[in-house]
Amino acid sequence: MEIKDLREIVDNISFLADERDVTMIRNLIVDLHPADLADIISHLSDDHRKFIFEMLNAEIASDVIAELDEVSKIDLVEMLSESRLSEIVDEMDSDDATDLVSELPEALAEKVLKKIDIQDSAEVMELLRHEEDTAGGIMAKEFVAVNQKCNVDEAIQIIRQKSEEVDNIYYVFVVDDENILVGIAALKDMILAKSNTKISQIMDRDVISVDTDLDQEEVANIARKYDLVSIPVIDGKGKLVGRITFDDLADVMEDEASEDMQRMAGIADEEEFRETSAFRILKVRLPWLLVGFMGQLLSALILKNFEASMNQIIASAFFIPIIMAMGGNAGIQSSTIMVRGMATGEITIFHIGRRVLRELFVALLNGVICGILILIVIAVWFGKVNFGIILAVAMLTVIINASMTGALVPIILRKFDVDPAIATGPFITTSNDVIGLLIYFALITVFLPWV
Repeated sequence: MEIKDLREIVDNISFLADERDVTMIRNLIVDLHPADLADIISHLSDDHRKFIFEMLNAEIASDVIAELDEVSKIDLVEMLSESRLSEIVDEMDSDDATDLVSELPEALAEKVLKKIDIQDSAEVMELLRHEEDTAGGIMAKEFVAVNQKCNVDEAIQIIRQKSEEVDNIYYVFVVDDENILVGIAALKDMILAKSNTKISQIMDRDVISVDTDLDQEEVANIARKYDLVSIPVIDGKGKLVGRITFDDLADVMEDEASEDMQRMAGIADEEEFRETSAFRILKVRLPWLLVGFMGQLLSALILKNFEASMNQIIASAFFIPIIMAMGGNAGIQSSTIMVRGMATGEITIFHIGRRVLRELFVALLNGVICGILILIVIAVWFGKVNFGIILAVAMLTVIINASMTGALVPIILRKFDVDPAIATGPFITTSNDVIGLLIYFALITVFLPWV
């Protein structure tokens, strides 16, 4: 939905909500996808949001609330009655229901779980026992599993029985008599096989599964690596307990990427992104800003100690910003690649050495090119080729130093269990300013007679 269309629909619905024109509102939203309707509701005022949501039947409301962002979902849930929440939770898939129930106050959650279907309540309670950011925390209990002794016709009957409960059946999971996962059977193979063919004859025994305790980021990396649209989840004994589908994996990838970006910005979570309390945000950002502050004090000390060199070559002061900026940019580029690569699993312990060497080679090329450019500028502008050579060497050295710092700092931070996304920036800025200035003025001082 385009922004222009969204704004127009939001304005129309707001007007109709003021008029309490239920018929016109239903005509306006009847064909909308739940994701589009969630987008519209998130842009409405609290009063209009509650009015529109109360109009929806429980099935559509459950789809819409699952599509809302976390902050809008929490705001909406606080407006709903206990009975309305129970109706919505009862219609949701187990993983979405668990997410919603986990947001509720403990007393309210218990009341809601008592009002819904007993089996659904048991599934939600089981999922709540798992950590939120693990495979067990994001899996769904709705899946199709058949015994390996079944034939194709019996398996298809089971699929038909489960069709209303389970959406998007990509594979049929195959288990033994103890419910141990032993393989998967593709729907295509089942359709092409004869009806009396045993599932064990057409199933793929080389099945990729994840344990309930595996971190959700690792689950997403496995899905990406093997191009999976659905992953079976097993417990410590190898028993099949759930599945994770592509839509949940996509949410995980988005959440992990957003989390890294938020931490790089000094923001702890999505709610804090909208947080107005300066003190909460201050607690996250200030420690790393103080690291940068101490670095700038060291930079000032270096400038003071090299004051004599600056007085003798006034032009050297003109080029401090460009030397520092080029080093900073090179460092940020390298660190961004490393942080992203480690977050997505593209850079592992096996790739670190090769990646660092590649960054070194790129830094060398960048430094040479930028050094030649600064040499040309100095030669033309000041007519001092010797001074230009010194600046070119300084530029090359600073870029290499910053790039290596950017590549190595995230690795070192990860080794000490410090989140690279939030801590890398201040370290790079500080080291670039301190070491970069030291390199720059050391070269000028040493070669001062030559200049």
